[in-house]
Amino acid sequence: MAISIMTRLKYFFIVFFVFSLIAPSVLLHAQETPEQRRSRLEAELAQYEREIAEKEKILAEQKKQTGSLQRDVSILTNQIDQAKLKIKARTISITKINSEIGKKNEKIETLEEKMTRQKESLAQLIRKTDEIDDSNVVHLILSSEEISEFYGDVDTFASIKQSVKSSVDQIKSVKTETLEEKKGLEKKQDEELDAKAELESAKKKVEVSEAEKKKLVSVSKGREKEYEQILKERRAKAAQIRAALFSVRDSAAIPFGKALEYAIEAERRTGVRPAFLLAILTQESNLGQNTGSCYLSDPLTGAGTSVRSGAALLKVMKPDRDVSPFLSITKAVGRDPYKTLISCPQSIGWGGAMGPAQFIPSTWMMYNARLKVSLETSAPDPWNPEHAFMASATYLSDLGANAKTYSAERNAACRYYSGKPCTALAQAMTYGNSVMGKAASIQTNQIDPLEGL
Repeated sequence: MAISIMTRLKYFFIVFFVFSLIAPSVLLHAQETPEQRRSRLEAELAQYEREIAEKEKILAEQKKQTGSLQRDVSILTNQIDQAKLKIKARTISITKINSEIGKKNEKIETLEEKMTRQKESLAQLIRKTDEIDDSNVVHLILSSEEISEFYGDVDTFASIKQSVKSSVDQIKSVKTETLEEKKGLEKKQDEELDAKAELESAKKKVEVSEAEKKKLVSVSKGREKEYEQILKERRAKAAQIRAALFSVRDSAAIPFGKALEYAIEAERRTGVRPAFLLAILTQESNLGQNTGSCYLSDPLTGAGTSVRSGAALLKVMKPDRDVSPFLSITKAVGRDPYKTLISCPQSIGWGGAMGPAQFIPSTWMMYNARLKVSLETSAPDPWNPEHAFMASATYLSDLGANAKTYSAERNAACRYYSGKPCTALAQAMTYGNSVMGKAASIQTNQIDPLEGL
C-alpha cells in the first residue's frame, strides 16, 4: 500500500510539474481577447517572415559556392528549415484569414437582414401611398370633411413620400455596403487559397529535400566517388530534361531547355512565372490535339477546312473581326494565309486562334506594338515559339498573373481561356485548375532539378 501511495505521489508531482510549465501559456492564450489574439498572430507571422528572408539570403550565398558534398547538404538543410518556417507562417496566416472570413460572413448576413427589413418597410410605405392617391384627394375636396382634415391627409401623404425616399436611399446604401463586403470576402478567400497552396508546396518541398539530404548524408567523406556518381546522375537527368521535346500548338516542338529560356526571358519582361507560362502553353497544346487545326479558305465568309479530315467547316475565322488583321499578320511574317494553321471552331463561337499562344488575330494586333519592343523585332510572328511565349506572358501579366500567387495565376488562366474569372464559368474553373496542376508538376519535375547545375 505504501508503494502504491508513493507511486501516486510521484505521478502527481510529475503531472503538476509539467502542467506548471504548460499552464501559463495555455491560460494566457485562453484569456486573450480577439484583438490580442490577432496582434499575437501578426507578431508571430512577422517573425517567421523575417526568418524566411534570412534563410533566403543564406541559400543564395551557398548556391554561389563551388559544388561539394558539404555545400549540397548545407543547402538542403537550409531549404528544409526555410520550408518548415513557411509551413508555420502559412498555418498562422490561414488561422488569421479564417477569422477574418468569419467576420466578413457575419457582416454580410447582418447587412442582408437589414436590407430585407428595409424592403419590407418600403413595401408598407408604398401600400400607404396607394391608399392616399389622387382620387382620394378629389374625394376629400368634394366631401363635407373639414379643410383642416384635408390638409392633414395631404401632410400625411407628403410625409409618407419622404419616408419612401429615405427608405430607398437606405436600401441603396446597404446594397453598396454589402457589395463592398462581398468583394472583401472574395479577396480574403483568395488569400486563404494562396496560403493553403503555399502550405502544400512547402510540405512537398520538405519531403523532397529531406529524401535528397538523407541520400547525401549517407555518403561519408571517405567515399567522395559516390558523391561524384550522384552529381553525374544529376547532370544526366538535367540533360535529359533539357533535351526532352516541349510541344507547342501549330508549331514544331522545341527542346524543353529552349522553352525554359524563352519563359525566363518572358518573366524578366513581364513578371510571369516560367512554370505557369509553360503550363498555359502545354494546356493549349493539349486542346489543339483534341480539336485539331484548320486552314482559312474563304476570307469573305470565314469558312475553312479541317487539316485532319479535309472537311469544309463554317466559322473558322470571324470575317468582320479577324480576317483583315490575319491577312496583315501573315503578310508581315511571310506566311501563306491559306496554308497557315489556325484553330478550328468549337461547338460555340469561332475558330481562328493562332500559334502556341492561341491569340485571335484582332487580339494579337492589340499587342503587336508592345511585342515589337519586347522582342526587338519589326514583325512579331504568332507561330514563332519565342514570340508566342512573350505574347502569352504579356497578356497573362495584364490579367494579373505577375502577382505570382495561386489565386492570381488561376484566375488569369481562367480569363485566358474564357475571358471570365474562375467563379463565373465551370469550364473556366476546370481549365484553371488543370493549368495550376501542370505548373506544379513542371516546377517540381523539370525546373527544380535544373537549379544549381
